[in-house]
Parts: sequence; C-alpha cells; structure tokens
Amino acid sequence: MTMEQNKNAQKPSAPGATPFAQTYFHGTRANLKVGDLIEVGYNSNYGQKKNAKYIFLTATLDAAIWGAELAFGEGRERIYLVEPIGEIEDDPDLTDKRFPGNPTKSYRSTQPFKVVGEVTIWQGHPTEQIMTMKAHLEKLKDQGINSLND
Repeated sequence: MTMEQNKNAQKPSAPGATPFAQTYFHGTRANLKVGDLIEVGYNSNYGQKKNAKYIFLTATLDAAIWGAELAFGEGRERIYLVEPIGEIEDDPDLTDKRFPGNPTKSYRSTQPFKVVGEVTIWQGHPTEQIMTMKAHLEKLKDQGINSLND
C-alpha cells in the first residue's frame, strides 16, 4: 500500500464522524433493568422528597456515585448508564446559580432517560466523607436553603 492509499484508507466515512458518544450516568437506589425508563413524577430521592419535576443525569462517574450514596431508601446503591430521550439542561443546583460552570457535568430533564446498562464495579467514597456530605446537606436544609429543583 502506498502512502497515499494508506492516508485515504484512514479517513472517516463521514465528515465529523466519531466512534465516541457522550456517556451519561444516573445514581440511585432503584432496582431497574436495561430498557426501563426513568421518568418524572415519582418521589424525589433528595431534598423534600416531593414528586420530582425533573430527573437527573451526569457525565461523570463521581457525581453518579454521590447520587447513589446520597439517595434515600434502603435499596442497594446503583449506577446506571442512561440515554436521554429528550432535551437536557444544566442542573441549576450545581451550575452558575451556585457554582461557576458545571464542574460535575450534572444535567436535568423533564423527559425520560432510557436505562442502557449498569456500572457494576465502582469505588464509593469513604464513609466519613459521606457522613460529612450528609451533615452539610442537613445544615443547608436547617438554614432553609433548598434545591432549586423542588
């Protein structure tokens, strides 16, 4: 193969084509299966446990781990790979309204997410770090600082 033939063989089939797609995670204690939809309208895993107006996903495994660790309930902590069905937007609790940018790459939607897989091997945070985070969230609640998503 000549150098010119080799160069042509390595070109992508379409302009801008890439084999990579954005991966999104959802941390919870809910027991779901591939193909299930995560939808609004159920009691929230956080805050005041109201019927959720939004559902949440993140592009970072660490934020999904926090989601699973801080979720209410007795079920096992789980992290699912999800695909948003509709539009997503920045989660205002974790973006410019409270923090610069979107460091946790956390998003919300009113449209469902489809479960496409589960992360079964992951390392959680140390127990004392989780307890510190829960105490911090409780302090915010006592100060009347609630989620912008409620």
